[in-house]
Amino acid sequence: MTGLLFVGILEEALTAVGVPAGIGESIAAAVVFAVVFGALWAVGRSVFVPFVSRVLRKRGVDTHARRPLIKLVRIFNVFAAIAVAFGVAGYGNFLTSLATIAAAATLALGFAMQDVIKNFVAGVFIFIEQPFRIGDWIEWDDNKGIVEDISLRVTRIRTFDNELLTVPNRDLTDGVIKNPVAKDKLRLRVVFGIGYDDDIDQAADIIREEAAHHEDIAGEPAPSVRVVELGDSDVGLQARFWITNPSRADFMRTRSEYVQAVKERFDAAGIDIPYPHRHLEGGVQVGDHPAVADVESTD
Repeated sequence: MTGLLFVGILEEALTAVGVPAGIGESIAAAVVFAVVFGALWAVGRSVFVPFVSRVLRKRGVDTHARRPLIKLVRIFNVFAAIAVAFGVAGYGNFLTSLATIAAAATLALGFAMQDVIKNFVAGVFIFIEQPFRIGDWIEWDDNKGIVEDISLRVTRIRTFDNELLTVPNRDLTDGVIKNPVAKDKLRLRVVFGIGYDDDIDQAADIIREEAAHHEDIAGEPAPSVRVVELGDSDVGLQARFWITNPSRADFMRTRSEYVQAVKERFDAAGIDIPYPHRHLEGGVQVGDHPAVADVESTD
């Protein structure tokens, strides 16, 4: 009503200066539309958009993630200002027709772009929930790699064989994602097999000592060793320890150095890391004279 009042006042003023009534009404409506749109757009840009940006920043959304979300907010601000300005200027019938056409177009576009929209929505959830970030090492299905880029439709991941994977975002939100470096610590498990005749306590002490000597293995929580299996040819001792600020490179290097150090200590202490033996028996017949052969092989 207030908008129509402004239109009427402006129309009367234009008519008073000699502008024809029909033209004056159109000019008045256009002026009111422009003023209302400009005011709402300016308020949204100076108040609403910065407010949303502050909220995203407080939630810990990084700069890379905030940019596309802020773009969406700015687009929404423009459309909201247009819709309100149409209503205030008295373009009710036009606005209704425009909304009907827009709804029909949106429906048709939605059917044609279902996968794109699903990936877009999944990308928004990735930006908001942050199950992983750029630079993280992630694993999903049978794939693994380092995240290089996250967009609203796809995520680009570099595998450890230096292959670039372009993954639709919905593939990363519909299933289980493993992010070993999401926290500041990562626990590693390594199983060492020793012979049944070897001293378990001595082997466990060596495993713990080598963990304590490695500079990249955390002292707290303290490394631990547990007997986890009695195999056909060995006793399995599982070492559990933590590394801080983990990355894929740190994980592989620390594990390799630690396993090598334990193996060298085992060799020096005379502790055997056995491998399975198989005894094969069978009969061999040559002509009419059967013979039995015993064959021993190792795997």
